[in-house]
Amino acid sequence: MKEKEDRNKVDRDFFNRPTLEAAELTLGMILCREYENGFISRHRITEVEAYDGPEDKACHAHKGLTARTEIMFGPAGYWYVYLCYGMHWMLNIVTGPEGYPAAVLIRGTEDINGPGRLTKTLQISKGFNATAIERASKLWIEANLGTSILKVDRRPRIGIDYAGPIWAKKLYNLSLG
Repeated sequence: MKEKEDRNKVDRDFFNRPTLEAAELTLGMILCREYENGFISRHRITEVEAYDGPEDKACHAHKGLTARTEIMFGPAGYWYVYLCYGMHWMLNIVTGPEGYPAAVLIRGTEDINGPGRLTKTLQISKGFNATAIERASKLWIEANLGTSILKVDRRPRIGIDYAGPIWAKKLYNLSLG
């Protein structure tokens, strides 16, 4: 069992790449959550959104370094979890080089649609913010060695009209086709 876990392991360094590339490569991977009772649930990632640096007006880091966005400026391979609308936790992967604030929002899996439903179903909250994406955190990502991605659909991101027409129309929402 340990050998299979090691073979499927995705290292934090994997996410140290351009955000759009990381977003596309995350599709089809397996989001894993271990609960207090030891049960592990696994969910194939089917939809993500990229938030790419300080110029991206939809990215939280657009206005600079704050207590909330500090994790986005750190090294890749950490979780960025924040509260949206005062009620839904959003799960993001920090990507790219240290000092460049970027992240990939996990919007859905094969069995869970919507980022708020995803975190509620998997019992993910602020306690995961700034934790490493590794098994010890009880929330990690594994490679899906059994399938390949045939098609990636690209659309504008959801709910970011506030970012203006240029950024709202970027095709940064990616899903399995």
